[in-house]
Amino acid sequence: MSKHLERELERLREQLISQFTVVEQMIQLAVRSLVERRPDFADRVLENDVAVDEMDVRIEEECLKVLALHQPVAFDMRYLISVDKVNGELERMGDTACNIAERAKALCRFPLFTVPEEMSEMVDTSIKMVRRALDSFINCDSSMANDVIQMDDIVDALNRVVIDQLQEVMKSDRELIEPAVHCFSASRHLERIGDLAECVCEEVIYLVEGEIVRHKHGWNREADKRGGTSTTV
Repeated sequence: MSKHLERELERLREQLISQFTVVEQMIQLAVRSLVERRPDFADRVLENDVAVDEMDVRIEEECLKVLALHQPVAFDMRYLISVDKVNGELERMGDTACNIAERAKALCRFPLFTVPEEMSEMVDTSIKMVRRALDSFINCDSSMANDVIQMDDIVDALNRVVIDQLQEVMKSDRELIEPAVHCFSASRHLERIGDLAECVCEEVIYLVEGEIVRHKHGWNREADKRGGTSTTV
């Protein structure tokens, strides 16, 4: 690898980590605004969206420029493709954090409405998935990426529990239908963040192993690699 290409890739890596940091903070503020009923936190999330969009475009343009100028091959080419795709997933995470923030602001009109307890666990797991997705990318760790993908099952299960509870709330008290719908949407957006973290990890596996694992949901890669027998998870 030429020194010039090496510097370009390192600059892209730093930009992507910076974008990761901003998006993670947006998610944390969004869920805090939801749980703590803090509309000021929600406003800060919405304000950051423009910066994330601008960085998204900048990183994509840099990736295209490096591809055109250096025509990298093998790992370097996969790295650039992965950076471009992870960048897109981060931008979508930022948009989803904004959606949660908007729901949080709407819920502030219903201070007596109780958010299901399982939602806190869902928040913790989703944020952990985002952080570990970043770690797996920085360290090029496909094993960690695979672990994060498995965690998505936890978020999906918690989402079903939360939605079941909210449906019961709506059936029992018509006055609570509107806040329950806002909470319902916030739960679905959290579940979406887990899906996006999973997508980032799929790109890490492609980067490290050169294997495309998208659309192979339910396939236990680790078990398959160990024993040659594929099982569902």
